[in-house]
Amino acid sequence: MNTRSLKLICDVMTNSGKWCALEISHDSIYLTFRGVELGSPKTGDDYSLTVRFAEDSFFAAFYNNIWDIDFLSKYDYKNQLLSEEFVFNVKKVKFIDFEYLNTFFYNFKKDKIISVVDDFDIHNIRNDFFILVECDEIALVAGGNQMDFFTPYERLDDGSLRELSNQWMLYFLNYHLKRNIIKDPMCENHPLMYTKK
Repeated sequence: MNTRSLKLICDVMTNSGKWCALEISHDSIYLTFRGVELGSPKTGDDYSLTVRFAEDSFFAAFYNNIWDIDFLSKYDYKNQLLSEEFVFNVKKVKFIDFEYLNTFFYNFKKDKIISVVDDFDIHNIRNDFFILVECDEIALVAGGNQMDFFTPYERLDDGSLRELSNQWMLYFLNYHLKRNIIKDPMCENHPLMYTKK
């Protein structure tokens, strides 16, 4: 993905996004987000986006209250497996931003790190890719030397991401033109809604 696509992913995840699942399977880490503004909604869609990291992957959670990262207590260190679902509201998302990472060390008292690399150091990330996500209660960083994005239906590239983003924007505009009886919170609470008034 190019820089423009990564910025678009940050944008579509922050308005209504929720971090809802973490799966670790050996050297692959999957972060799943729902409420992302991609595609044209169909009944039952959850608007999910999964980010996958592989090749020397790592996961780090920053927290103040140990109960906020209770889901990590189920990590199987021997087999390097974890599959947990939860709901954290997404406040901010960035990619490969060391300056933003430094704020996590100041804003949170503790961190918990899981990595397949024995000498991994969160203060000296050497991976090609990493994502930073700040939620209300915790912050997380995950990365690896390979990064992929998936919807429930396809693997995303720059072109398919742009197409899905355009589909959602057309849905947003049509939604407000028609003033649907059924309310869509993703459209009602979107920042563009307030600029239209």
